Amino acid sequence: RPGAPGAAAPRAFDVGPARDALGRLLPRHAAQFTLVPDPAAGADRFTVSGSAGAITVRASTGATLLTGVGWYLQHVAGADIGWPGDSIGMLPARLPAVPAPVTRSALVPHRYALNDTDDGYSGAYRTFEQHQRQIDLLALHGINEVFVQAGAEYPYYRALQGFGYSATELREWIPGPGHQSWWLLQNLSGFGGPVSERLVRERAELGGRIAEQLRGLGMTPVLPGFFGTVPPGFAARNAGARTVAQGDWAGFDRPDWLDPTSPVFGKLAAAYYAEQRAVFGDSAMYRMSPLHEGGTAGTVDVKAAAGAVQKALHAAHPGAMWAVLGWQDSPKAELLAGVDTSKLLILDGLSDRYNRLDRETRWGGAPYAMGTIYNFGGHTTIGANTSVWIERFGPWRAKTDSALKGIAYLPEATGTNPAAFDLFTDLAWEPGTIDQRTWFADFAARRYGRPDKEAAAAWEELRKGPYSTSSGLWSESQDSLFTARPGLAAVGAAYWSPKSMRYPADGVRRALDHLLKVDPKLRGSSAYRFDLVDTARQALANHSRVLLPKIKAAYEAKDLTRFRELTAEWADGERRLDGVTGSDPNFLLGDWLAAARSWGADEAEQDRYEYDARSILSVWGRRSTSEGGFLHDYANREWNGLIAELYAPRWAAYFETLEESLVRRAAPREIDWHAYEEDWARRTTRHPSGADGPSGDPHTLATGIASALKSWEGSSR
Repeated sequence: RPGAPGAAAPRAFDVGPARDALGRLLPRHAAQFTLVPDPAAGADRFTVSGSAGAITVRASTGATLLTGVGWYLQHVAGADIGWPGDSIGMLPARLPAVPAPVTRSALVPHRYALNDTDDGYSGAYRTFEQHQRQIDLLALHGINEVFVQAGAEYPYYRALQGFGYSATELREWIPGPGHQSWWLLQNLSGFGGPVSERLVRERAELGGRIAEQLRGLGMTPVLPGFFGTVPPGFAARNAGARTVAQGDWAGFDRPDWLDPTSPVFGKLAAAYYAEQRAVFGDSAMYRMSPLHEGGTAGTVDVKAAAGAVQKALHAAHPGAMWAVLGWQDSPKAELLAGVDTSKLLILDGLSDRYNRLDRETRWGGAPYAMGTIYNFGGHTTIGANTSVWIERFGPWRAKTDSALKGIAYLPEATGTNPAAFDLFTDLAWEPGTIDQRTWFADFAARRYGRPDKEAAAAWEELRKGPYSTSSGLWSESQDSLFTARPGLAAVGAAYWSPKSMRYPADGVRRALDHLLKVDPKLRGSSAYRFDLVDTARQALANHSRVLLPKIKAAYEAKDLTRFRELTAEWADGERRLDGVTGSDPNFLLGDWLAAARSWGADEAEQDRYEYDARSILSVWGRRSTSEGGFLHDYANREWNGLIAELYAPRWAAYFETLEESLVRRAAPREIDWHAYEEDWARRTTRHPSGADGPSGDPHTLATGIASALKSWEGSSR
């Protein structure tokens, strides 16, 4: 406690990184803010005050200074810097005064962000500037702990060369960057590679810069820890080592697990942490999930193994926190029994998915963070169980025996759902219970720069529909049938996602109509453009679930004329979908592919990384993974280019077989869909990208979709 006898004096910090971030976030208005370091204020507290054009923010860390700026923008200036889209162009030249000084303190010490899969599904080939933007946004919204995956292969690559492996062997064992998330989770190896020495080095340098950027703002870079993942043949090359084969994960052979209680484990862990420290520096939190999704303990004593993993961590980083994902049946009681749980944080991935959850009983009082995974695989679908967040966070925290110590922002991919990001992170900073209806009304006003009745009506429809889905079975909304592998009985694109609508579709239709009527003066922001495109896309995607059963009925009735009418409507929907997503930079396949190719030194390496990036969107992995593991289309998303080059032709090929069968009165010919999708993943065709990538007027294209939907609804029979 500051001021207590014998307590260390609060350390001053450099506000330079926060000022730099403010300049990036608000280039026209940054000079109107005075950022005052106040380390004596206590952890995670900011105060905002000031007159017009002269706003003062005092806080205990650089990141919390930015959180104070974010609070001011949201509650005083009425502007939004979302993820993605912003309305800062609507800010007046002179910022408004703060009516009275406001102080806020975080309600929980841990505000964690980024799923283990985020790098794979959000873009493993991003630049430092893109990661920097992500950090700025996380700080603006009160996050203080951020998972850093870029370059995570480096300490394995370096350390294992001292344990009997050549550099070439290790580069073949390490997957391409797009699939490394699951290698770190001990699910697979090798796919999408081999990686080059240069790539390993440059990704490590990138990861080190990301970690340093976080430290500069007083945030914690959460680094991958070592819990025993090793290449094949480790025990044969290292006397005294004991390894446990981990079996199969979705059609992949999992890497072996080195028994943490064996003497070699401590030596390899020490080498790993030393190599990691050399590039990434030290941290206070490390991410590890042993036995994730079906891992096998064999004869290993899990309690003793967990203790050995934590011992090795603390030998390298005394007192460091171990962050473990709460998912399926992990972490198990045996693991928790073997560690000092005061130095452990469970990131609960199921807080808003199921009912009747008692985390204190389940995890024996171990500290946990309430988490949400409202997005699987980077799906572009909108929605989240926001009412569940609000209903649970306060009461769970207020329990007399509560072990709730944080929030964990864990969508499998970020940057797809600005409303959900804003609301979930607000939980940790709002002193009273959030009123969902009021929150969304306020969000609508700041999202486009000022109140607008049509914007308010649009977001009220979205609030009542996709943002008020219930818990019990799912945490994400349904995906689109336009992106599904063709079949008349298709009920979803991703096997592991909802099979039906989770809210009434007509609300999204009405939201689109309202957004189209927003005051023309408010339509120039990137926030409005993104929301309009996203809502038009979602309204059209929902229509796919109405249209496909009609196509099925026409086919089964052998009504060729009706079948052709309906499949033409389907094709028109896909054409419109590709067009509207092409008008916003956040929906371009070209950027995803260009990023992957930018990391290759020659054409062969560029092609290899492009396959890594394409495959995760389509086949995901090899045939056994795509088919036996049901991972094809797991990362489906409605993107310009992806629709026109994969999804639409795939459906067209399927409908052609059905039409042939009606004409010839024979069974339709079968198509090897994996081969079809693998062919697409192997292509190197170019697509619009960069500043010149978007084309078309979003409002015109969205208006066309609204008109088409009305026409189709009116002519349905």
